[in-house]
Order: sequence, then structure tokens, then C-alpha cells
Amino acid sequence: MDWLHDFESEPTGFYSEIGDDGYEVRKVQRYRDGRQLRADSSHETAEIGLSEIPVGHIEDVANQPEFAARLISREEFEQAWNSAEWSVGKLT
Repeated sequence: MDWLHDFESEPTGFYSEIGDDGYEVRKVQRYRDGRQLRADSSHETAEIGLSEIPVGHIEDVANQPEFAARLISREEFEQAWNSAEWSVGKLT
């Protein structure tokens, strides 16, 4: 999902693996400067963490004007996950 905004320090994109319960299991955040950070339930920081509420249907997210969202393959997610780094910030 791309987040369409002008905030320099905020992520511009997200890859989320969603569990059967609708909650994020793993997440990758992409930044303007090329950084990609990852988080899972054991590795969250003030900079990146999993959503505390269910993500919702992809169609609902895609219908919001500030997001461009689409389903991706497991392979595409794994590629993003493997190329991302753990955040070195303070653990939450």
C-alpha cells in the first residue's frame, strides 16, 4: 500500500501480512530515503509497530484517497520482508 502524502519523515509505503483475525502479523515500512524497516510481534519500536486494530478489507483501504492499496503475492511480501531491516529504535 502506498501512502500519498508530503510528510518527509513518515513512511510512504507499507507491506502487511494479515492474519485470519484481520490483525497484522508482520509489516514492512518504506521511506522516501530508501530505508525499509520491518516489525513483527516480537520486534516493535516507537518508529514501527503492528496495528493495534484489525486492518480491514483491502477495498475499504483502497477507497481512501490518501492510499493506493492492492493485494500482493506471498513472494512479493517475502521479498520486501527479506530486504528490510529491524528498526534500531527503543523497543516498545
